[in-house]
Amino acid sequence: MTTPLRVPALGESVTQATVGAWLKQEGEAVAADEPVVEIESEKATVAVPAPAAGVLRRQLFRTGDTVAVGQVVGELEEGAEALAATPAPPPGAVLASKPAPPPPAPARPAAPAGLPAPAGPVRATPAARRLMAEQGIAPAAVAPSGAAIRKDDVLRAAAPPAAPPPAPAPPAARPPPPPAGDRERVVPMTPLRRTVARRLVEAQATAAILTTFNEVDMSRVLALRDRHGPAFQEKHGVKLGFMSLFVKAAVEALRAFPAVNAEVRGDAVVFKDHYDIGVAVGGGKGLVVPVVRDADRLSFAEIELAVGELAKKARENRITMEELSGGTFTISNGGIYGSLLSTPILNPPQSGILGLHKIQKRAVVVEGDAIAVRPMMYLALSYDHRIIDGREAVGFLVKVKDCLEDPERMLLDL
Repeated sequence: MTTPLRVPALGESVTQATVGAWLKQEGEAVAADEPVVEIESEKATVAVPAPAAGVLRRQLFRTGDTVAVGQVVGELEEGAEALAATPAPPPGAVLASKPAPPPPAPARPAAPAGLPAPAGPVRATPAARRLMAEQGIAPAAVAPSGAAIRKDDVLRAAAPPAAPPPAPAPPAARPPPPPAGDRERVVPMTPLRRTVARRLVEAQATAAILTTFNEVDMSRVLALRDRHGPAFQEKHGVKLGFMSLFVKAAVEALRAFPAVNAEVRGDAVVFKDHYDIGVAVGGGKGLVVPVVRDADRLSFAEIELAVGELAKKARENRITMEELSGGTFTISNGGIYGSLLSTPILNPPQSGILGLHKIQKRAVVVEGDAIAVRPMMYLALSYDHRIIDGREAVGFLVKVKDCLEDPERMLLDL
């Protein structure tokens, strides 16, 4: 029984994708649930598994081809009979789903000079038989390079004799510099990179983006991690990082300023009473934003575990569409790459994104007009000015600042 391999659903609003790497070749045996082909969508790379054990009979698209959601990209022949009837293909052979009988030998001269004619019965792959029929070449005129005639063998037999190489040009005293094209590399954008570019341009064109800044003294956060980090890791099996504190502080600020957790939908503003926080991470194919669901209900340890697992999946290209969809607010930590200050761009349809930056010791004025060296970090909130006023944006950052400069208050719900 032949079963189609279809492009799976790839998340909301995603209708097209690109065929990535074929993990199985035509004629190769496939186990049930074994990945057969990678499909690269605008958000992530998804491996299409085999629905049952069998043999991959046809690859209907090549790597780089554009396909639609639900479209058939290959055909799998199921069952033990298919496995038993599948001979081991020679290297480089391409199998067809329905091999045609070998064509009759046309009236054509014998093999080109220099290629000996094979003795005895001649075997040929389906692709080679088709090409011989198209070119009018008899099997006896082709010298196989292995147990059977392959497509490459036919191409060699059909090629005209090589022309003698041109006479070398006399050496120049000083060769001219190579043209610019010889010193450039043209690499097509990946589907993910194309989508990131398109969405960033759309965000700039459709939202009134404004950014406001503040800075936070991270002394008490660092002291908290030093004081409780070992016990936290021993109990929960995960390090007490910064991200759980950032997520908790963002949730507290979103509760205080709900417009930052809202979105514009047509002529209406949709306020969301749930807190699904997207955390921007660098994945194997580029930047992705997996979502920590119901972050307000999670403990610090649960947030650290969730972020760690999502980041690992992103690096290994195992992230799913469900894990990338539906965030209400995003946190982007450019500080892990050394960024001191930046203006993040919104992740539509969200109306706010919090940018975090490098923790750097600076001289600051503290109580009593004294000057002290403190570990400081800049905060940046980019927001959609259509629904968020400047007062709300500034208040949001002040709330985040207060939570981080006195982290115990988050534990006490103050």
